[in-house]
Amino acid sequence: MKKLVLLFAIILMTGFAFGQTMQKGNLVETHVLTVTLQPGKTMDHFTKFFKAKYVTTFEKNHPGWKIYLVKGVKGDTKDSFGLLYIIKSQKEKEKYYNADGSDSKLGKSTAEKMKQVEEDMLKVGSMKTTYTSWVLL
Repeated sequence: MKKLVLLFAIILMTGFAFGQTMQKGNLVETHVLTVTLQPGKTMDHFTKFFKAKYVTTFEKNHPGWKIYLVKGVKGDTKDSFGLLYIIKSQKEKEKYYNADGSDSKLGKSTAEKMKQVEEDMLKVGSMKTTYTSWVLL
């Protein structure tokens, strides 16, 4: 829970730091990452690939979504990695995902477009996430 609260605080700071305004109804997701690296690869390799390839491709295929890779620097999250997703609204997310979490028709289409990047990422490492969705009130 402390990790999620800290990630949410980082979200707010990120909005100010990057000049992005968040508005009532925006959906903000905080993801805590567990990364498993391939032999000979480092977190630096993973983060560089993730920011240069994964984020770029994801945002291209999810217009209006923003992803930020973050690292805990203090407290319970020190040295942990996470993701911040900022999405226009819950309705926008529902275009890609059904209520049960499965991909919608559009979600399947974008997943196919992400497939090559995800396969390339597996050469560096894999990731699992746990997440919480927040709506700005």
